Amino acid sequence: MKGTTPFPSSFFMTQDTTSIQAIETLIGELLPETEDIFLVSVRIKPTNNIKVFLDADSGLSIENCVRINRAMYRTLEEKGWYPDGNFSLEVSSPGLEEPLKMLRQYKKNIGRKVAVILTDDSIQEGKLLEANDKLIQLEYTEGKNKKAVTIVKEIPFDQIKQTTMLIAF
Repeated sequence: MKGTTPFPSSFFMTQDTTSIQAIETLIGELLPETEDIFLVSVRIKPTNNIKVFLDADSGLSIENCVRINRAMYRTLEEKGWYPDGNFSLEVSSPGLEEPLKMLRQYKKNIGRKVAVILTDDSIQEGKLLEANDKLIQLEYTEGKNKKAVTIVKEIPFDQIKQTTMLIAF
């Protein structure tokens, strides 16, 4: 049956992984395939605070967050997953400080500056030029003035621990 969980409410509330998967399924049902909005992650705190992080290829508006939040809240109440309304729900974009988690996020941010922490804990900063299912390409400059050299480096995803956006002022 579409839109229902195969588990009783008591089981649902005691299984963190099951809860997150159920919320992810619900979001999938609420996001029309025609929109460019996509799910990045779901976090559920022990206090039943549900945080849903969405992104969009063309930018996520506050209006879309509000619309999705209202639809999710209504559905969660109707399904009775949290008895007595014992939950809170936040729907937002991940924010610039959150690491990129999906290839789609990398592609969306091509042309922007990023900081990449590699598996050896070294950090490489540069402009994101390309992203595919195997690697990213970064462009950065080494040296100064006349000795400056522009380098394009390919970094396989299996060598990336974390990538975050750099904010330029």
